[in-house]
Amino acid sequence: MTGPAPLGVYVHWPYCARICPYCDFNVVRARAGEEPAALARAIALDLEAQAALTGPRTLTSIFFGGGTPSLMDPGWAAQIIEAARRLWTPAPDLEVTLEANPTDAEAAAFRAFAGAGVNRLSLGLQSLDDAALAFLGRNHDAVAGRRAAETARAVFPRLSIDLIYARPGQMPAAWADELARALALGPEHVSPYQLTIEAGTAFERAVRRGRWAPPDADTGAALFETTQAVLGNAGFEAYEVSNHARGADARSRHNLIYWRGQDYLGCGPGAHGRITIGGVRQATYAEPKPADYIRRVTRTGMSLKTRQPLSPREAAEERLLTGLRLADGVPLEALAELEIAPQRIAELTTLGLLAPDPERLRATPAGRLVLDRLTVELAS
Repeated sequence: MTGPAPLGVYVHWPYCARICPYCDFNVVRARAGEEPAALARAIALDLEAQAALTGPRTLTSIFFGGGTPSLMDPGWAAQIIEAARRLWTPAPDLEVTLEANPTDAEAAAFRAFAGAGVNRLSLGLQSLDDAALAFLGRNHDAVAGRRAAETARAVFPRLSIDLIYARPGQMPAAWADELARALALGPEHVSPYQLTIEAGTAFERAVRRGRWAPPDADTGAALFETTQAVLGNAGFEAYEVSNHARGADARSRHNLIYWRGQDYLGCGPGAHGRITIGGVRQATYAEPKPADYIRRVTRTGMSLKTRQPLSPREAAEERLLTGLRLADGVPLEALAELEIAPQRIAELTTLGLLAPDPERLRATPAGRLVLDRLTVELAS
């Protein structure tokens, strides 16, 4: 006899002290006044309303993302966490993650967030090189980053750090050294992301105008391979393309919900969600502007601007897109609607892009280097 289906809750806090030039998330400049407190209250009310859609569930993860949720009052985080724990049955090992920037002011609040119920910190370190941090538009230097990591390691049971590589002019040897210095800070989880030039960002405009250029494909591949080698030799498993954990317990439970096609609610301006109602997977999207979000929740009790049922094929395409990122891959039975020809799977296996596995699609290290193309090949 099984219990209620697992559920994750994503809380989007859109405010940032500074908008990074590579960011295409739904973010706004941090502001004073009544709006942030009103937004925190609206998020708690939104959780109440969305709980009516999900019914009884086992709450396995709460993730405060952004934006910069470490800018919020820890008391507001405590209220949101308490509401989620009351509305669903919390798992004994409920994971509560907070994204944070390593400025001194935010690091000083770490203990208050831990007291609010946060037990995992995801620290946006991004680099340990001051010139790189300035290029990335960050509002901290390497010293502040190291100090924040040391504080977080002392306060929270689990620490994850984010890093950005494939920066202009970056070479594998320098990246290997930077990775080693980051590992010396003691994280149990590392998320190294290749710098991606997203449409509409300041970086996209700069590249289009010829001000600088990202590394070429060969250098990017060499940097990726360096990442795998350094982290692998340090005992980190690449359980997902851009996520490495020192043991299964250190994996991000919340992100696994996304990649495994499980249900999660999205609360906060512009938050996305995926929930299954009556056997139909539905995509949800909240009002993107904070004032509109607050207004809609106040008026209707719920923030959702759209709630779109996914066709079985659309759900399977999403499952392929997310699941193929995992080292474990995705079960073939979850992709039945795509009607992937066995001959095509055999061809891609022969090419060394898929691992031989009669039950799952799993990308090989070579397949991970061309994952976008591999996904398109399988989906079409």
